[in-house]
Amino acid sequence: MTAVDDQAIVSTLRFPPGFRWGTATAAYQIEGATREDGRTPSIWDTFSGTPGRVLNGDTGDIAADHRNRMPEDVALLRELGVTDYRFSVSWPRVQPTGRGPAVQRGLDFYRQLTDRLLEAGIRPVLTLYHWDLPQELEDAGGWPERDTAARFADYATLVAEALGDRVPMWTTLNEPWCSAFLGYGSGEHAPGRTDPAAALRAAHHLNLGHGLAVGALRDLLPDSADLSLVLNLAAVRGRSDSAADRDAVRRIEALANRIFLDPVFHAHYPRDLMEDTAGLTDWSFVRDGDLAQISRPIDVLGINYYSPTVVAAAAASPVAVPGRPVPQAPSAWPGTEGLVRFLPGEGPRTAMGWPVDAEGLVELLRRLHRELPRLPLMITENGAAYHDYADPSGAVHDPERIAYLESHLAAVHEAVRSGVDVRGYFLWSLLDNFEWAYGYSKRFGIVHVDFASQRRTLKDSARWYAALIADNRAAPGAPAPRHPHRRRR
Repeated sequence: MTAVDDQAIVSTLRFPPGFRWGTATAAYQIEGATREDGRTPSIWDTFSGTPGRVLNGDTGDIAADHRNRMPEDVALLRELGVTDYRFSVSWPRVQPTGRGPAVQRGLDFYRQLTDRLLEAGIRPVLTLYHWDLPQELEDAGGWPERDTAARFADYATLVAEALGDRVPMWTTLNEPWCSAFLGYGSGEHAPGRTDPAAALRAAHHLNLGHGLAVGALRDLLPDSADLSLVLNLAAVRGRSDSAADRDAVRRIEALANRIFLDPVFHAHYPRDLMEDTAGLTDWSFVRDGDLAQISRPIDVLGINYYSPTVVAAAAASPVAVPGRPVPQAPSAWPGTEGLVRFLPGEGPRTAMGWPVDAEGLVELLRRLHRELPRLPLMITENGAAYHDYADPSGAVHDPERIAYLESHLAAVHEAVRSGVDVRGYFLWSLLDNFEWAYGYSKRFGIVHVDFASQRRTLKDSARWYAALIADNRAAPGAPAPRHPHRRRR
């Protein structure tokens, strides 16, 4: 992409004044320093330290060394001109066992990060949970156990008491679908368990933990603070309009989207989901009063989007030999085994193998606006991994990422112009980092990290994003959107 092309893009994507521009990261993916501040292992320390779980045996022990290089990284954020920075707090750094008082050394790091962001004119956006459950809580049963939800609310209280006067936006959970179904269903993520009934219990207790944390935060934070939940909702498409393919879409919609949207915003679980999974659980883990807690109002819904999901009805299942069950691979989609298959989609792909399809983001935003018309939305993650490298001059050219970002920001722009209340965009990610089960093999950052030296280098995409932000922050435009959705305690 030429400089002329870049300028043309920058000059056409104009967002309303007040639109938030940011980048996002997660604690375990960038912090390193896993044995500092009194921090004890999280489930990801245990998982990545288990042979065969993570590609190449990579761990987050050092990652991008953000715990020790935080001032340098805040300087990068300031250079980019972002208005906001979304980061997560490491639960085991703050409360190592998941119980009891906070460790002040751990909280001090987040106090220092918050203060440096504010000094740089950057709004801190804090995520309480991005998948790093203290290992001691997993040893006690993890998210499938009800007590974990209560422990999460206690942890939220500790962080709010320390930072509530300085952080204006709080997120309870990031992508609870991944925590529940990749962690306890397919076993692809920590803690690596493969129990479909446990995955469904985990989803409910994550929802309950969210609701309990919202209640705790409301009691401690100023009325001006915004509370959010971040979901990786799927834009689910069927291969065809046949009845069988429509049923496949329904099943995946229930497990990907409605298992969170319905209890959080409508105080019930989808009846069809409960029927689909009746052979796995009777849902007795949902107790009286749970849904009232889960459905406490929030101020913003965060959306993480990377690509759409395409499904079809499965071909005929293998015929079982009497007395010998047909083996099933562990699945992230309990109750759909043998009924649904996932299709690869079309078009160019990222290094993750995910199709590039920005239209799915427009579809998702418009759907949410129809279903939740008074709730502001925010893109809390969007980005792409490509095979980036520094050339002999030290530059990192990533035209594919620029094209990806441009198309998806154009999709957000289209949604805003059609009346969807989108308040901001957080690019994933600021830094190349530990990409979960892929280790260091996938680079999502707009800042290249040489993991041997920890040297940071702005990629071309970082300069493109900085130019877009600067152009929008300098340009006049329509009045900033009002905030029609206010909390009810």
